[in-house]
Amino acid sequence: MNSTVLTNQPVGSPAVRRLSLGIFGGVLLAAAIYVGSQLGHDLLSAPSSPAFEYVLLGIALLIALGFEFVNGFHDTANAVATVIYTRSLPATFAVVWSGTFNFLGVLVSSGAVAYTVLQLLPINLVLNVGSGVGFAMVFALLIAAILWNLGTWWLGLPSSSSHTLIGSIIGVGLMNQAMNAGNANAAVDWSQALSVGKSLLFSPLIGFALAWLLLIALKTFVKVPELYAEPHGDQPPPFWVRCLLITTCTGVSFMHGSNDGQKGMGLIMLILIGTVPSAYALNRAVTAGETQTFVSVAHHASETIARYAQGAVPVANPRAEIEKYIQTHQATPQTLGALNQLTTTIADQVAQRPSLADLPQHEVNNVRNTMYLSSEALRLMAKDKQPQFAAEDQAVLDNYHGLLDKATKFIPTWVKVAVAIALGLGTMVGWKRIVRTVGERIGKEHLTYAQGASAEVVAMLTIGAADRWGLPVSTTHVLSSGVAGTMTANGSGLQWPTVRNMLLAWVLTLPVSIALAGGLFWLLRHVF
Repeated sequence: MNSTVLTNQPVGSPAVRRLSLGIFGGVLLAAAIYVGSQLGHDLLSAPSSPAFEYVLLGIALLIALGFEFVNGFHDTANAVATVIYTRSLPATFAVVWSGTFNFLGVLVSSGAVAYTVLQLLPINLVLNVGSGVGFAMVFALLIAAILWNLGTWWLGLPSSSSHTLIGSIIGVGLMNQAMNAGNANAAVDWSQALSVGKSLLFSPLIGFALAWLLLIALKTFVKVPELYAEPHGDQPPPFWVRCLLITTCTGVSFMHGSNDGQKGMGLIMLILIGTVPSAYALNRAVTAGETQTFVSVAHHASETIARYAQGAVPVANPRAEIEKYIQTHQATPQTLGALNQLTTTIADQVAQRPSLADLPQHEVNNVRNTMYLSSEALRLMAKDKQPQFAAEDQAVLDNYHGLLDKATKFIPTWVKVAVAIALGLGTMVGWKRIVRTVGERIGKEHLTYAQGASAEVVAMLTIGAADRWGLPVSTTHVLSSGVAGTMTANGSGLQWPTVRNMLLAWVLTLPVSIALAGGLFWLLRHVF
C-alpha cells in the first residue's frame, strides 16, 4: 500500500488553497468575535462575582474547548480518511472541507446528546455544580479524557472520544460515591450508564455488519468495474464516484459535529451554571408569554399528578423524596405526592415574575434545581411506565416535561459556536496519524472506491440515527469497524496487529479513563 499518499497526492492550485483557508479562517475569526462579545455581555449583565470565580470559569472553558479540539483531530480524521485514500479530495482541502461541515453540524445540533451524557453523573454533583466539588468534577473528567485521547492519538490508534468521556464520568461518579458512603444521591445512575454503554458497544458491531452487507449488495447489483478498483496512481476517481465519496465524507463530518460536539456543550453548560447561575441556570430567552404558558401548564400538570397521589401523606422534604426516586426508580404514592408539591411550588414561584429572566438571583439556583429534579422524575416515569398514567394524562405531563427541559436544558447559540470553532480547528490539526491508520493499516489491500463509500454511508446513517435518539456513539468505532467490514467482504484481509491494537485500545479505554478521572477527582476534591 502506498504510504506516501498523504504527501504525494495532488493538492490543487495554490490560489485555491489560499482562498479556501482564507474563507475558513475568516469564518472562524468572525465566530470567535461573536463568542467573546456574547460571553462578555452575559458576564457584565450578571451580578459581580469574586475574581477567582472568573479565573476558574476561564480555565474550565479552555479545558472544555481543549477537549473538543482534541476530539476534532482525533475523531474527525476518520471522516476524511476515505476521501484522501481514494484520491477524491486533496488532503489539505479535505480537512478544511470536513472542518467546515463539523462546524455546521455543531451549530444545528439539538442538545439532546449533551444532556443524555450528563444524566450519567450522580444527582448530587449536578445539583451542586457551583461548589468546589462541582469544579473538581469538571476538571477531573475533562483532563482525564484529554490525556487518554492524546495518548492514543500519539500511537495512531482510532480510540473513541465518546468512550473516553463516558469512562471519565463514571470514574468521577464512582470516586464521589466512595467519598460519600451511605449517600444514595452520590451514586452513578447505572441504568443510564447501561443504556449509554449499549450504544457504545453495539455501534461498532453495527458499523462492521452493515458496511459488510452494503459492499456485498453493491457488488451484487451495481456492475460498474471502476467502483471496485483501487486508485490509479495520483489520479482522482471517475466524476460520479468522486461525488459519491465527497457526499458521504460531508455527511459523516456533519453528523460527527451534531453528535460529538454536544458532549462538550453539556460540560460547558455545567461550568456556566456553576460560575454564573444568574445568567445560565435558567433559559433567559423564554419570553413573558411563554412564561405564562409554562405557569398554566404547570398548574394543569399539578392537578393531573394530584389525582394519582390521592391518599399520599405530604412529605416534609419533597426534593429529597424525588432524589431518592431518581436513584431507586421505585415510585410510591409519596413520590407522586412529592412531585405534586414541587410542581405547585415551581408554578407559584414563576408566576410571581413576568418571565424567568426576572427571577431574583437568590431564587435562581433553587428554582433550577427543583425544575431539574422534576424533569428527571417525569423522564424516568415515562421511560419505566411506572406509574401507569392514562394517555391523556401522560400527554399533559409530557408537555410539562418539555417546558421544564426548555427552561433548564438549553444551549445558548454562542456555546454552540465556541464548540464548533474548537472542533473545526481540531479537524485541521494533527489528523495524519489517525488517517494513516484507517487508510493503510486496517486492510491488507488499498481502499477501493466502493469500500470507502460503504464505510462512510454506514457511519453517516448510524451517527444520524443516534443523534435522533439522543444517544452518544463513537464516529471512530463506527467508521473504522466499517472499513474493516468492507475489507472482510472484499476478501482483502485484515492487518491483525492493527486490529488487535484497536481492540486493545477499545478494551482499555473504559478502565483507564475511569481510573484517571477517579484519581484526579480525589486529588482535586482536596484542592478545592
